[in-house]
Amino acid sequence: MENFTLNNGAKIPSIGVGVWRIDDAEIAYNTIELALSLGYRHIDTAMIYGNEEAVGKAIKDSGIAREEIFLTTKLWNDDQRSGRVMEAIDASLERLGMDYVDLYLVHWPVKETYVSVWKKMEEVYKSGKAKVIGVSNYQPHHLDDLLQVAEVVPAVNQIECNPYLSQEAVIEYCKGKGIYPEAWGPLGAGKTDLLIDPVLTGIAKVHGKSAAQVVLRWNLQRGVIVIPKSVHEARLIENLNAIDFTLTADQMKQISNLDKNLRLGSHPDNFDF
Repeated sequence: MENFTLNNGAKIPSIGVGVWRIDDAEIAYNTIELALSLGYRHIDTAMIYGNEEAVGKAIKDSGIAREEIFLTTKLWNDDQRSGRVMEAIDASLERLGMDYVDLYLVHWPVKETYVSVWKKMEEVYKSGKAKVIGVSNYQPHHLDDLLQVAEVVPAVNQIECNPYLSQEAVIEYCKGKGIYPEAWGPLGAGKTDLLIDPVLTGIAKVHGKSAAQVVLRWNLQRGVIVIPKSVHEARLIENLNAIDFTLTADQMKQISNLDKNLRLGSHPDNFDF
């Protein structure tokens, strides 16, 4: 597994497994148990997903040393609005059965608090309850505002990103600030015809790979961490094997040219939750 180095020196596996929309505890547990047995060492969850307890139990039951696993969870919007940041991380850690998480993210840039919340996130970081802190769904203008008050630069910005929403401007901005971009929904979240796109299937055929592997490889070569979600063993194996080939510069350009600015989730400037 390839690791990327974050701005505080922490190492993050370039491919993780996400558990968004896996709200059944047994399925969440089995997915993480399976993923870890296959070689995944990067797990991404969130309070609002409702599966932290199952994820934590699967990690504990795996027998794998805690320091070998990179675990992310997130601060939900209601806790951000109420200012209950330390209480929220404590509650997440209790559900996870952990003393710390590797990465704690502000889940969404809540209009009234997306800047002020960062000082509380820095307190979480200084407490050791999160080895790394970052944000999710922040646009450059959100980060511009945050960086004016930050002592600790966010290490990660997790954003919706796939070839139909390439996010080139956000990614380049983040790289310029030492913030690693991380893609959620990197395979289109099952809501598009992305994986049967003829450009992607054509490139996949050349490499003897799947369209999904090509999509993940495209992001990895752009220096973007990916956290595809799947509960199926074959897909988990497939996603993990997106690291043993290289796309040409022309193929990278072809994929980037598929951009439609097609957003499947809410826009960070306009959400109501």
